Amino acid sequence: MRKFTVYPAIDLMNGNVVRLKQGDPSQKTIYSSEPEKMAKKWLDVGAKWLHVVNLDGAFDDEDNKNIKAIKRILLETKDNPINIQMGGGLRSLEMIKQTLDLGIHRVILGTIAVEKLDMVEIAIQEFGHEKIIIGIDARDGVVRTHGWTVDQPLDALTLSQNLRRIGVKTIIYTDISRDGVGGGVNLNSTVELAQKSGLDVIASGGIYSNEDVLAVKKAGLSGVIIGRALYEQSIDPHTIFNLQE
Repeated sequence: MRKFTVYPAIDLMNGNVVRLKQGDPSQKTIYSSEPEKMAKKWLDVGAKWLHVVNLDGAFDDEDNKNIKAIKRILLETKDNPINIQMGGGLRSLEMIKQTLDLGIHRVILGTIAVEKLDMVEIAIQEFGHEKIIIGIDARDGVVRTHGWTVDQPLDALTLSQNLRRIGVKTIIYTDISRDGVGGGVNLNSTVELAQKSGLDVIASGGIYSNEDVLAVKKAGLSGVIIGRALYEQSIDPHTIFNLQE
């Protein structure tokens, strides 16, 4: 059984904590204008990690308000540090370095893992595999990039096998059709991806209940990312953070 971690999601757009439905920026719900307070809230109820996404970066619209928000999160949690993984628009070695230099524990790469696999390999060699994880976002098994807006002629399993060959150890797998709608994780396809790729897989998309989280843990996956269900209180944070190892 792999070590299990629950990752509360803090998705940032224009400095606000938001959730999107199926990755669509026109279907946005704003939950807080103070991301640092939200980070502290999850830390206080037992989170060991935060999953932070710069959505403005993911949609090719850089906005320093998100970087300022991330710096406030780091400052707010400095007395009781929490690990942070962060993604969104990181498509160069310099951007990866700048992000890690902020104090982020590891970065999440998405689009460049499809378009510039050689750069991912260089990043792993330069920063270490523990600092680099890959987000694979797919609908019906087909990989999507650029903030989920572009279909790629590639399936999730082939991509994950390619990633393993260059030294990747951990991926986040998001079924876009489940994201933000609370229909439950696509557990069968996520477990199959973990088994066939040999990678540690963090499940994402569709979590709604405590039972959904427990099912992911029982399936032997290494973690789960939770967004809307936490913010709309359809799960009990104390219960699900106590499932961590």
